[in-house]
Amino acid sequence: MAVTQLTAVNDDGILPIVRVPILDRKQSLFAYELLFPRPIGSDIDAAALAHTQATLSAIADGSLKRLVRDNRAFLHMSRDLLLQHADILRHNARLGASISADVGTDEQLLEKLRELKGHGCLFMLEDFNLPADPEHRAGVDALLRIVQFAKVAVDHRHPLAARAHMDYVHAFGVKVIVTGVDTHETFVDYADQEVDGFQGKYLLRPERVDMPRLTPSKLGVLRLMGALQDPDNGPVELGKIIRDDAILSYKLLGCVNSAYFALPRQLKSVEQAAVFFGVNRMRNWIFTMAVSGMDERPPELLRLALIRAHMCEKLARAVKPELQEMAFTAGLFSLLDTLMNVSMAYVLEHLPLAIEIREALLDGTGPFASILDQIRHWEQGELESDSALREQHVAAMATIYVEAAAWADHVYSFADGTATAEA
Repeated sequence: MAVTQLTAVNDDGILPIVRVPILDRKQSLFAYELLFPRPIGSDIDAAALAHTQATLSAIADGSLKRLVRDNRAFLHMSRDLLLQHADILRHNARLGASISADVGTDEQLLEKLRELKGHGCLFMLEDFNLPADPEHRAGVDALLRIVQFAKVAVDHRHPLAARAHMDYVHAFGVKVIVTGVDTHETFVDYADQEVDGFQGKYLLRPERVDMPRLTPSKLGVLRLMGALQDPDNGPVELGKIIRDDAILSYKLLGCVNSAYFALPRQLKSVEQAAVFFGVNRMRNWIFTMAVSGMDERPPELLRLALIRAHMCEKLARAVKPELQEMAFTAGLFSLLDTLMNVSMAYVLEHLPLAIEIREALLDGTGPFASILDQIRHWEQGELESDSALREQHVAAMATIYVEAAAWADHVYSFADGTATAEA
């Protein structure tokens, strides 16, 4: 079987990278972990070289900084990258290196890490098993004397074993990041312990509640979404629907008039915006602002929903262009159960959605199901093994993801009130 050879960036100079949030106990962003997806079957050495090239390229042109904004971010860095290009950490204070435990016996690398730490560089030890033999144990200990953070995976360990690893890390004065937190019950189990960061799929899943209920703000959002679903609504009707919500109207017009869209003239009403952009697109942007305005949920979850929406729209354009605006809704609503914290079936009882969207959200079928699956794999830094054109698939997804992340950050900045129309 032919082995895929990877390049550092695609033809547009876009880095194939995914930002995976690490949250603190208050569900605020603690840091991003940066992952480089690579196709199954690709050559490991070629992937490592491409990873090094891509890292240097992304830092040099500022694309990595734009992706993580001003937040702390950790990137897996190989031995060669740390030894030969240490300046990238010295000159990027918010960028930290994630390092594997198997380098703890490499004295040359340890010396370099100590030097970098002296310059204030950040390090995170990747998940490790406590070795039985003294030499490897000494290597783990050497790294724990250098790093400021260490991951402890809890999805494949008994709670007592996970606790033992956490205690071992804390004995060195190192902060713990628990990973593999895939349920809210697991999050609650560790939220009361001495843990600084949480990472896992729990963010994408609703919390379990005994009786489904929707707060007044969530009910208001659902009523708005339901009213917008009427296919007979035109620009005037859209304007009437949100006219009584001055804040939503202000945020929406601020966003569409921002420099990001480079309009030839300022749009002064929702009706004008709907005429200029089209009713379907404006309907989706109203959905976006309404969902983003729900401040009960972690901001990173809202950003993920926006990224999914934009990616769905772009992916649908290539296969079913007539459904791309409907695909946007499918992507945005794919996390609606988590945003509302009730089951998807319960949410959709309140929304008269098109059958294609309902099939994708409830049954995982229909024209949008495969698109959503692609996006879910990409979010986890995974690629499906049956991608027909693997490297081309990575390149296309990279471009779409980076564009979607920039768009989501921009829109969210208007939804939470931190941006203005001139931004």
